Amino acid sequence: MILRFALAVLVCTGLVCAQTFVSPLRGTPANSIERLRELVDAGAIPRVELEKAEAASVDAEDEEFLRTTLYGKDLTEQEADEMIAVTERRMDRKQAALDKRKSLVDQGVASRSELTPLLEDLDMARKEHDLALSRARLVQELAQMAAAEVKLQGGLENAPLEAHKIAERYDGDGMFTTRDFQTVEVAFHQEFSRALPISAVGETAVHRALGFDHRNRVDVAINPDQPEGVWLRRFLATHRIPYFAFRAAVPRKATGAHIHIGPQSTRLVHGG
Repeated sequence: MILRFALAVLVCTGLVCAQTFVSPLRGTPANSIERLRELVDAGAIPRVELEKAEAASVDAEDEEFLRTTLYGKDLTEQEADEMIAVTERRMDRKQAALDKRKSLVDQGVASRSELTPLLEDLDMARKEHDLALSRARLVQELAQMAAAEVKLQGGLENAPLEAHKIAERYDGDGMFTTRDFQTVEVAFHQEFSRALPISAVGETAVHRALGFDHRNRVDVAINPDQPEGVWLRRFLATHRIPYFAFRAAVPRKATGAHIHIGPQSTRLVHGG
């Protein structure tokens, strides 16, 4: 069974190490924050201590979210959008902390050396945001490809002649194995001196959200009518490997053009 998920691989290889961006900071528990709030109201501690604790708690929550999205699982479009929003908030907080410290430095009540860790925090936050944007783009491309497949599925069921305008279908021997996949990858690299541009290997959150079983199937981000796409279709047909070559655009969206290797995705059966 094909177990890799290409989006996760692309993101992980783009990182020096996920831990590089993980702060040792842990937020103050909610009950402790409430206790701090009471102490502030009683005048026992300055309000700045409460503000620090609240900011640390929010930052820790966002950090935990990013640990499971930016550095972890495959995503839905909604999760990808939330990931971008979280990294933007973290950048804003780091920038605000830096600006506040700069003000103290300008007033002569803080050392300029105190800016260094804040500058490093801001730089890390920007890298997180750039990675989030990159991963979200990949998720969006995958969603467009998956949407094209869903459209084809409906077309095959309701308007077969129209469906053939969307994609070229080749059934081959109806089988696609891990060995077949490895053969395709090696041959493509030998032909074009680069890796096969895979967008999805096997089941993904996007396909599950659309109700499609994409296990043991691969999506390749190649336009089927470009030289690489023409070569790949011929290679697959020569080896009797089934595929769908998607040319048509999802209306008012990006093309979603790609080559789906393997049998057609089937609808998931829920509750079974």
